[in-house]
Formats: sequence, structure tokens, C-alpha cells
Amino acid sequence: MEVGIVVFPGSNCDHDCYQAVKATEGLTPRFIWHRETDLGDVGAVILPGGFSYGDYLRAGAIARFSPVMEAVIDFAREGGVVFGICNGFQVLTEVGLLPGTLRMNDSLRFICKEINLKVENQHSAVTKGTAVGSILTMPIAHKMGNYFAEEDTLKMLEDEGRVVFRYCDESGNVTPTANPNGSLHNIAGICNPEGNVVGMMPHPERRVDHYLGGIGGKAIFEALSAYLHEYAGV
Repeated sequence: MEVGIVVFPGSNCDHDCYQAVKATEGLTPRFIWHRETDLGDVGAVILPGGFSYGDYLRAGAIARFSPVMEAVIDFAREGGVVFGICNGFQVLTEVGLLPGTLRMNDSLRFICKEINLKVENQHSAVTKGTAVGSILTMPIAHKMGNYFAEEDTLKMLEDEGRVVFRYCDESGNVTPTANPNGSLHNIAGICNPEGNVVGMMPHPERRVDHYLGGIGGKAIFEALSAYLHEYAGV
């Protein structure tokens, strides 16, 4: 199953995603340059982390106008899997495929540290089959990772079970002290109603091998493979 990895000017986690996909059974990675208008025969698209277009204006605000994004939007609306990581999550909110926005961290500083995530939804494209309550450990690396949405949007996300990941402590407790950036409801990742579009701020691609410090992100790519082969019909 081929997975396209979009490369924007300023992407810096594209090769990390490439290697993570390559190391996952059943998946084959392919780079897609941001000027391309045809995704080809891919089963999923990943929007990687980095600083697309230097994060000018605000993170993801320019990348949303890249030629490739029209194809990505069409692909998502037709049921294709689109997975945004960090800057990719920001792009998904800018383009309207996911609600809310990512604001400056409440510390107003760039944060790069190991965090714990609690899986809240086992039906999304990147958590299919993962037990609710599972704790995954991986790094964050962002300055604009503070998830914000209006109260009615937050209620909708909660009521519809669309919060995929929350920041938690080592025991799985969702507490203010476990929240690294001020995100409302400790939200670290969300999905669309169908679960085929997912965005998350932490970096699973940086934790897929013990040589990288752990395998907390490996389950996410394995779930993606399972979802594509068993449920997406591609």
C-alpha cells in the first residue's frame, strides 16, 4: 500500500515519516512535492511536521494554498486517509479539514520534550485496534501546539468521540500538569467524523525504533497499515 508524504518548503520531518512508513509492514512511502496536483494511486497521505513556508503569517497558513492541497482535500472528502503530524495538523485546521486551531504555547516558547499520550478513540485511521486507555510515549517539538476551539466545537468533539489523543501522565491521568502547551481539554489529536482525517501534534515518526529512543509511535503506523488493508478498501 503506497503512502504519499507531502513535502512543503520548510518540511523537516518528511524523511522521518518516509522511514517510519518504510519500516511498517504493508506500507510503501513516496514523496509528493507540494506543486504536484495529482496524488497518484496512494492509499493515504501524510502531511509531515516542520515549518512549511517558514511558518510565516502563522503555522500552516501558506501551505494550505499549495497546489497539492486541492487534491488532498478532494482525496479526504472521498474517504481517503489524510494524517497530519505537528505542522501537518496545523495545515489541516487551516484548510478546514479539521476544526479548531493551534495557537502559541501558553509558555510562548518552543517546546521539545518527551510526553505521554492517552488513546481516546480506537476507530480512527491511526488508532484502529489500539485499546482505549493505551499510553504512548513520544516527543513534541512545537511553538504553536496549543489546541483551541470554541465551546460548541469542543462539545461536538467530545460528544462525537473525535478526540483521538490527550496529554496525560505516566499513569494515564489527564491532568493540567501533564499538559505541555495549554491545549484545551488536554487535546493532542483529533479526527473528522469518519475517522479518515487525523491530526496530532506529537511526533510518532520519531519513536518507531529502539535506536531512536523508543517505539511509542510504532503502533500508530501499524494501525494505519491495518486500517488501509482491512477497512479502507484500497
